[in-house]
Amino acid sequence: MPSQWDRVEEAAAAVRSRCGALPQAAIVLGSGLGDFADSLKEAVAFPYADLPHWPRSNVVGHPGRLVVGNIGGRRVAALAGRVHMYEGHDLATVAFATRVMGRLGVKQIVLTNAAGGVNAGFASGALMIIDDHINLLGSNPLVGPNDERFGPRFPDMTEVYSRRLRDIADQAAAARGVPVTHGIYVALHGPSYETPAEIRYLRGIGADAVGMSTAPEAIAARHMGLEVLGISCITNMAAGVLPQPLHHDEVMETARRVRGSFIALLEGIVERL
Repeated sequence: MPSQWDRVEEAAAAVRSRCGALPQAAIVLGSGLGDFADSLKEAVAFPYADLPHWPRSNVVGHPGRLVVGNIGGRRVAALAGRVHMYEGHDLATVAFATRVMGRLGVKQIVLTNAAGGVNAGFASGALMIIDDHINLLGSNPLVGPNDERFGPRFPDMTEVYSRRLRDIADQAAAARGVPVTHGIYVALHGPSYETPAEIRYLRGIGADAVGMSTAPEAIAARHMGLEVLGISCITNMAAGVLPQPLHHDEVMETARRVRGSFIALLEGIVERL
């Protein structure tokens, strides 16, 4: 069986042979946020199913395609959809696409997600710049033998989300007139939404938003020396914050509603990278 390095290298070679100019940055698009990929110019697109070893998502709102194109004077890879631990994947598989981006020479990666608002001061539709995360998935994408070609055995996580990129995001938001907030993202296994008691616990340990992704990709990216920026779209308030049940349809509807602001923010960020 080929090693993780070999699988990543084979997938990277397939992308390299088909995408023309290589991307300088990558953006992972969370639930309902994949429309950004359609804004890339001179783009080459292919489904994940056409790429060797690439894991495929079966979740609504994750189209499962890679688009490489130009925006803001930069060549960018947009990953419309990701896989999750709750689909039955281990975290090395969840981080596979991030590894491929690193091997393509990408230096910055923007990880976006749809998240539930834990901070009662947030509103549905808010865009949150991730300052840090709490990984409560119960595992880590670096578990197992370490391949030094990816990175060191014990990578530093003092600044997972680049302060420089967070400053750039704030500048882009101000220039584009897009309101943003900052906060701590916590990753849980899912796929069930959290209980009100769990949300009270998360608020108590400092979480502002909760989701089921992003942390493994951020860890793998830092392992490889990539700069990471995280953005959460607060698509719903978490359980118990409002007196109503949670539905994935609400996540998708809110993502559609903030599409314009989200794309404007990403465009402004890419221009400044």
